[in-house]
Amino acid sequence: MTVAVVDLGTISTRLLIVGEERERVAPIVTRMGADVGANGLLSPEGLSRVEQALETYRVRLDEVGVDRLRVIATSAARDAVNRDDLFAIVDRILGAPTELLSGADEGRLAFAGALSGISEPLSPTAKAVVIDIGGGSTEFSVGTLGSGLEGVHSADIGAARVTQAYFEADPPRPEELSAALSVIQLHLDDAVRELDDLPGALNGGTVIGLGGTLTTMAAVELGLAEYDSARINGFVLDQPAAEDVFRTLATEPAADRAFNPGLAADRVDLIVGGAAIVVEAMRHLSIDSIQVSEFDLLDGAAAELRV
Repeated sequence: MTVAVVDLGTISTRLLIVGEERERVAPIVTRMGADVGANGLLSPEGLSRVEQALETYRVRLDEVGVDRLRVIATSAARDAVNRDDLFAIVDRILGAPTELLSGADEGRLAFAGALSGISEPLSPTAKAVVIDIGGGSTEFSVGTLGSGLEGVHSADIGAARVTQAYFEADPPRPEELSAALSVIQLHLDDAVRELDDLPGALNGGTVIGLGGTLTTMAAVELGLAEYDSARINGFVLDQPAAEDVFRTLATEPAADRAFNPGLAADRVDLIVGGAAIVVEAMRHLSIDSIQVSEFDLLDGAAAELRV
C-alpha cells in the first residue's frame, strides 16, 4: 500500500509519500500563516502559493498513484477565521477533506513520527521528549517506546509568531530579544506544569527536535553549502553549539545573515525567532543536547494510514 500525507503548515506546505520507499518531496514555502497571529487571517498571497504548491504535488501524486491520501492543517489554520478558503482549495485540487489537527494531535503524531526514525533505538522503558517547533506553535511530547505517548503540551510560540510579535529592528535589538525570551520562558513554565513527567524525562531521557528551525540550525552548525538530509537526521546539537548559532544569527542583519552556509534564503527572516525558542528551551529546561530528526508528524500521520 502506498500512502501520502500533505501538511499545510504556517510557513511551508509539505508532502510525504510512503510505499516500498519513503519519499519526502521538497517542501514549498508558502507563508500562508506568517501574519495570522496579528490579524487572524491566512493571507491571500499565501493561499495563492498554497494553491500552486498543491498543483505541483498533485502531479507527483498522480505519477505515483497513492492508495490513501491524508491532508492535515496545523496552527495557522486553527487560528485563522478564513480557514474555509484553504479547505476549499484543498478540496478542489486534491479532492480530499482537510483534517484540522489540535495541538494535542500534532504532538501525538510528531512523537510517533520522531520515534520511528530515531538513529539509535530506545529501550522500551527509556523516556523520550519530542520538541516540534513550527511556525505558529511548539509541541512538547513525553513518553516511552514501550508505553507510548504519555502527555502533550502545545504552546502558542513558533518561529513566525515570535518574529512577528517581537522583532522590529534588523537585527533585533537586545530588548526585543530579551522580551521574546521572557515570553518563551513563560510558555516553557506552562509545559512543565502541564506535563508532570517532563522534568524527569529530561533528566537522562532522549530529547528529539523536529521542524525547520532545528534542521536549519544543524545545517548552519555543519556549514552545509547544500542541504544533506543524511547528515542532518540524527545530528546532535549540543547547547554550546546552539548558543553559538543563535548568537551569530541574532546579531547579524538579514543581508549578512543570508551568507551563512546552511541557512536557506526563505528562512533568513524567521530563523532568529525559531532559534530563540531552541536556546531558551535548552537554558530553562537544562537540556544538554537535542537529537535533530527529519522524521516528524508527517511520518506519524502516514503510519496511521497504513494500519
